[in-house]
Amino acid sequence: MKKILITGSKGNIGIPLVKNLSKDYNLTLFDLPRFDVRRYGQLIRVLPGHEAVIHLAWNTKTENFQSKKIDFDNILMFSNVYRAALEAKVPKVIMASSIHADNFQEFLQKNKKGFMNPYKIPSPMNVYGKDKVAMENLGKEYARKGLEVVCIRIGAIGPRKDKPTKKEGMAIWLTHEDFAALIRKIIETKKIPNNYSIVYGVSNNKTRINDYSNPFGWKPKDDSSDK
Repeated sequence: MKKILITGSKGNIGIPLVKNLSKDYNLTLFDLPRFDVRRYGQLIRVLPGHEAVIHLAWNTKTENFQSKKIDFDNILMFSNVYRAALEAKVPKVIMASSIHADNFQEFLQKNKKGFMNPYKIPSPMNVYGKDKVAMENLGKEYARKGLEVVCIRIGAIGPRKDKPTKKEGMAIWLTHEDFAALIRKIIETKKIPNNYSIVYGVSNNKTRINDYSNPFGWKPKDDSSDK
């Protein structure tokens, strides 16, 4: 059974993900108060022997898509994860980026045709989105050093399974099951092409605006318009 470390395992996304993955993998739950991703020494002691790290930890109380504040601890945390994974020879890093890394609201409002491409130069919606782009860009640097990096631009997902009812939420909804299926596909992929990938983490919503094509064979099943 593969050994996987998850930061932020007690968070709104972490709790349902752990529940969905616990039967498939040997999970190391790296979260407060026992563990702190800001402490590099703790991370580098625990990481060796793992086959992948899923980085979900983020201080959303101070930095989120509605705030205008930068929390430098968030930058420290994702920097530590990349650095420690490379040093500990953990081959694969899965990073929780965000759909806010690009301006999906503008895309919706202007009723643009087609889908948003994750590899197009992004136009972050807010400070939170800018820091997620910074995380993606740092991942490219570590991919050049040999680390396999996947950044998931996660859509609308929360601790409960409530289905969105508003246009925006329905377009970017991501179910717990589709998210867990994407993580499994990434973990089981033998080699990430070119060591780097960005994928939109959205379900197969009828009104979706994001291109979720990916090299892992992931095909989301859920649709926000289903009754």
